Amino acid sequence: MAEDIKISSTGKPHPYHIVRPSIWPLVGSLSGGLLALGALMYMHDVSIGDMPIGFKGIILGLLAVVATMFFWWKDVIFEACVEKVHTPIAMVGMRYGMAMFIASEVMFFVAFFWAFFDASLFFGDVDQVLRVEHTHGIWPPPHISPVAAFGLPLLMTMILLLSGCTVTWAHHAILEGHQDDAVKGLALSTLLGVIFLGFQIYEYTHVTFGFTEGIYSSTFFMATGFHGFHVFVGTIFLAVCMVRAKKGHFTKDKHFGFEAAAWYWHFVDVVWLFLFVAVYWWGAGDAVPAAH
Repeated sequence: MAEDIKISSTGKPHPYHIVRPSIWPLVGSLSGGLLALGALMYMHDVSIGDMPIGFKGIILGLLAVVATMFFWWKDVIFEACVEKVHTPIAMVGMRYGMAMFIASEVMFFVAFFWAFFDASLFFGDVDQVLRVEHTHGIWPPPHISPVAAFGLPLLMTMILLLSGCTVTWAHHAILEGHQDDAVKGLALSTLLGVIFLGFQIYEYTHVTFGFTEGIYSSTFFMATGFHGFHVFVGTIFLAVCMVRAKKGHFTKDKHFGFEAAAWYWHFVDVVWLFLFVAVYWWGAGDAVPAAH
C-alpha cells in the first residue's frame, strides 16, 4: 500500500491523483466550439464572399477535436505508465466517471428509441394528421421496404456478440498475466469491429429508402448510424488497447484503460441487441430477405 501513496506539492503523502496543470481542457473547449460553429455555418449556408466556409469549419473543428483527444489521452497514458499516479483510489474515481459517461450514452440512444416507438406504436394517431398522412395508418409505412432482420442484421449481431466474447477472453488473459493471449483477443475484437462496419456500409448502400423519406427512415438511420459511429470509436479504443497490451502497459492489478474499453464495447453490443429486436425485427413487420 505504501507504494501507492504519492507525495503532493505540499509534501503530505496521500493516495489521490492531483492532476498537473493542463492546456487540453481549454483547447478541447475551443475545438468543440469551432466544430459546432462550423456545423451551424454549414447548415445555414454561410459564405464569405463567394466562398462557403461551413464545411471547412467542420473539418477544421473535427481535426482540432481529434488532435486534442490524441494528446490528452497520451498524457493520461504517461501518467499511468510512467508517473504511476493512478492509484487504486484514483482508479475508483475513473471507474465512476466511465460509468456515468456510459449512462449518458444510454440516454443519448433513448431519444432515438423513444422517437421510433412513438411513431411505430401511434402510427394512426388522429391528432397527428401529418403522421397519418405519411404512414396511411400502417407500420412500416407502405412506401418503405424494411431491411429483413434475419438476413444481414442477424449476421452483424453474431459478429458483435462474438467480439464481446473475444474482449472477455482478453480481459481474463490480462487478469491471469497472459499478455500474448490478451493481444490476440484484442486483435480479434478489433478485426470483428472492422468487419461489422464493412457490413453496415454494405447495408446502407443497398437499402431502398433514404434518410428524408419520413419517420421510419430518419429514426432508422439516426439510431443505426450513431451506433455505427460508436462501433468505430470502440474499434479504435480496442486497437489502442492492443498496442498498449503489446507494450506491457496492463497488469492484473492495473488495467483500467482496458476496462474502460471493454465496458464501452459491451455497451455497444447491448445497444445493438435492442436495435436488432426493436428496429429490425419488431419494427419491420413482415419483412423478408430480398432475393438476389
